[in-house]
Amino acid sequence: MGKMTEEDRLMRRINQRFMKGVMKYNLIEEGDRILVGLSGGKDSLALLELLALRSRIYKPKFSVVAAHVVMKNIAYESDQTYLREYAENLGVPYVCYETEFDPSTDNRKSPCFLCSWNRRKALFTVAKEQGCNKIALGHHMDDILETLLMNMTFQGAFSTMPPRLVMRKFDMTIIRPMCLVHEADLKEMAALRGFRKQVKNCPYEKDSHRSDMKEVLARLEAMNPEARYSLWGSMNNIQRDLLPRESEEDSLG
Repeated sequence: MGKMTEEDRLMRRINQRFMKGVMKYNLIEEGDRILVGLSGGKDSLALLELLALRSRIYKPKFSVVAAHVVMKNIAYESDQTYLREYAENLGVPYVCYETEFDPSTDNRKSPCFLCSWNRRKALFTVAKEQGCNKIALGHHMDDILETLLMNMTFQGAFSTMPPRLVMRKFDMTIIRPMCLVHEADLKEMAALRGFRKQVKNCPYEKDSHRSDMKEVLARLEAMNPEARYSLWGSMNNIQRDLLPRESEEDSLG
């Protein structure tokens, strides 16, 4: 048996974490038809490859469709030929869907939120058209932890993006199969695969605090190399008796 290369070790690590997340949170079931939101970024490209390769294994039997949403009023230049060929080379059908949104319709929400929500609605539409029962998004472990920190800091809520979310209103389930995969590994995979970057000139990107939270997470890991696992574990280790609680009178106003 030949010696494993760095790429072999990297892909084995990614696949192990990918499959651990899929199995731990029961993300893929027999007969699923999964729509992958293919933005063209490294995360969605990696997710499509991982799911496409997994779908060739006998059990559980499921199928995959890739969808790219074009937001016509946002400066995001996607290489449609590249994305289509990437998907089809993996044996995955490719769909492009165009939509747009008006940020002035709801001043209570940030343009980033409105854009994200309208992209999500477009994915629901395509999923229904393609007969899919699940939508897979390319969020990784770092994304989920950064969202946890953002929600605690800016919304006063202990919440994040769950690996599995049943959307009963839309009769659809959102899954995040890379929930346990590290972003650093995906960056290495992107470099090895030579993923082509899409051109993004979003006028609202500066409004997001996500880049700040990346720095916060990095600082926490500098203090404690196991910080990400502690943060993840805290979401299932909520010790309510040791947290402040409003009295019944306060909660009634």
